[in-house]
Amino acid sequence: MKNLYPPKVQKAVDALLTSPAVCTPELRMAVEAHAAKLCGIGDEAPEIPADLIDYVRKVALYAYKTTDEDIQRLKEAGYTEDAIFEITLCASIGAGLARLEQGLTVLRGGR
Repeated sequence: MKNLYPPKVQKAVDALLTSPAVCTPELRMAVEAHAAKLCGIGDEAPEIPADLIDYVRKVALYAYKTTDEDIQRLKEAGYTEDAIFEITLCASIGAGLARLEQGLTVLRGGR
């Protein structure tokens, strides 16, 4: 992730991705990068576990379609509610910041 954002935003993103939590920082950063790539930002993203691919895609691209069944599948795969919450936040921030970067690029006259 680039340091393009106001300091308070950058501080919040850094805290989400690197502070002690249930999921490892590596997983959280990978989920964020994967979601950003799905939304058009980033060349490569680290791989994420196969059981997260569909969920992260849904959160990044179609969050309004997320259901209790999606959460239940992750629980059945061994993820705790805290881990699912962290994964959801990381996917959301990756997608949101990717969209922000795209919008700012357009405003600056880019493509």
